[in-house]
Amino acid sequence: MARIKAQDAGWRGSAEGWLQAAYEALKEAGIDAVRVMPLAKRLNLSRTSFYWFFEDREQLLAALIARWRDKNTGSLLRQSESYAESISEAALNVFECWLNPEMFDSQFEFAVRSWALQSPEVSQEVAAADQARLAGLAAMFRRFGAEPEVADARARTLYLTQIGYITMNTREEAVERFQRIPHYVTIFTGKAPKRRELDRFYGKFGYAQTDPGVFVPLADTFEEAVSE
Repeated sequence: MARIKAQDAGWRGSAEGWLQAAYEALKEAGIDAVRVMPLAKRLNLSRTSFYWFFEDREQLLAALIARWRDKNTGSLLRQSESYAESISEAALNVFECWLNPEMFDSQFEFAVRSWALQSPEVSQEVAAADQARLAGLAAMFRRFGAEPEVADARARTLYLTQIGYITMNTREEAVERFQRIPHYVTIFTGKAPKRRELDRFYGKFGYAQTDPGVFVPLADTFEEAVSE
C-alpha cells in the first residue's frame, strides 16, 4: 500500500496525518502495528516529530477510539434517527451504514473489536458503544409503535446480525447483499418494504432493480431509456 503523505505542516507532519497513519495501520495489521517508529517510517518523518502533536502513544490510541466512536456509532445513531415514513424505510436508512464505508467503516469496527480482546479499557468502550447503538435502534422501533420489549428484541436482531457479519469478516458483493435486503427488512421489522422504498435505497448506491433479484447500474438504465 502506498505510504500516507504527511499533511501540510512542514517536516513534522500534522496531528491528522499521524492519526490517519495509525488508522490505516490498525486496519491493516492490528493494534500492535500502531507504534511510533513504524508510523514514522510510513509517513517518512522523524520519530521525534510525533511528539509535537501527541504526548505519547496512549494519547494517539485515545484519538483512534474517538474517531471510531464518532464515525461508526455516530453514523448509526444518525441513521436510526433519520426521517422515514415507515419502519421498513427506517431500517433501510440504517442499512445504508452496512454498504457505505464512508458512513460506517466495517474494517475499522473489526479492528477495534479485535483490539478490545487485548485491552479491558477498549472492551469497555466497545460495550458502551453496543449499548448506545442498541438503545438508538430500539428507540427507532418504538417510534413506529413497537412495545418496549419487542423494540428491544428487534433492535438486537438487526444489530447483532450485522455485528456477526463484521466479526466473521463476511464478504459480499453489493448486488448479493441487495438481493437479501428485502428479506432482512421483513424479518427485522415484521413489515415488507415497499418497492418505492427499495428503489430509493438501491438508487443511493447507483443501482436499479429491473426484475426481482436483478440489479443494473443506473447509468445503464438511463442509456437504455435514451436509446428507446
